[in-house]
Amino acid sequence: MDPQTQFCINMACPARGKTGEKNIIIHSRKPERYKCTVCGKTFSAKVGTPFYRLHHSIDEVTCVMTLIAYGCPVQAIVAAFQIDERTVKEWQRRSGEHCQRVHEHLIQRPRDLVHVQADEIRVKAQGRVLWLAMAIMVSTRLWLGSVVSQHRDESLIRELVGLIQSSALARPLLICVDGLRSYVTAIQAIFRSPLPARKKGRPRLIPWPDIQIGRVIKQYQGKRVMNVLRKMAQGSEDIAHALLAKSKGGAKLNTAYIERLNATFRSRLASLARRSRALLKNPETLTPLVYLIGSVYNFCSEHKSLRIKLWIGERGYRWVRRTPAMAAG
Repeated sequence: MDPQTQFCINMACPARGKTGEKNIIIHSRKPERYKCTVCGKTFSAKVGTPFYRLHHSIDEVTCVMTLIAYGCPVQAIVAAFQIDERTVKEWQRRSGEHCQRVHEHLIQRPRDLVHVQADEIRVKAQGRVLWLAMAIMVSTRLWLGSVVSQHRDESLIRELVGLIQSSALARPLLICVDGLRSYVTAIQAIFRSPLPARKKGRPRLIPWPDIQIGRVIKQYQGKRVMNVLRKMAQGSEDIAHALLAKSKGGAKLNTAYIERLNATFRSRLASLARRSRALLKNPETLTPLVYLIGSVYNFCSEHKSLRIKLWIGERGYRWVRRTPAMAAG
């Protein structure tokens, strides 16, 4: 227990949110509780985590959530650990909501994205069909987040593009999408900034410079892909190829990286599979599940393509494996 890394959670405490002020002391080690010397309140070390007020050990909960994040069925976990299914569902909800807050705090902040790809997944639910839209930063394989909607319409695409815009700096950016026309209109509408003016009223919005939009349109005959059209919906091909080279995203416009990410999510969540009898029973559980899988992918899954070679003194070079979050800093 390190009291210097904690802060008082009392809303009325003057020292709330301040770390390293030496106002937090250890109240008891066995229940792991801290005490604030300013307001006198005590609080658990598990406050703000999915383990708060649970009657199972942290190791057991972590093991169960790891299995769920890698696609293990809940029924198998219930049979193996002898835990009630409702308990596992509650742990799943808690962990997913916590992962979503961590994602919003650490991932959704401005950075030089360089190259982004976006796509949608059709989700099978009982009595309905849902759509899951996701985006990825190609150079670091960083999952930027997802949006769930009942319809594959412009509102879904606008929300996803807004999520990308909140994570981007106003620098040259290539966005590769499929043939859905809503992407182009949504990107042109959202990637704009207000122009400061002395006049009253709504400021004029100016588009971000050097936003390149590449479209990859697959032409089908039946269920077979016969041809792939690659064209620029906005911007210059020369700048787009320069951004492709900078992000190491291939020599041509493509959506291969987001499709690989889709395959990862499909393998870990049965309701996302193309052919599956595991229908999603409660649509409200989809978002926490997706953020649980996405956070494990971002922060815990090492990618061979992201490893770097470091010089380790007399022992020479050594390959260091990295996760997408490590590669993105």
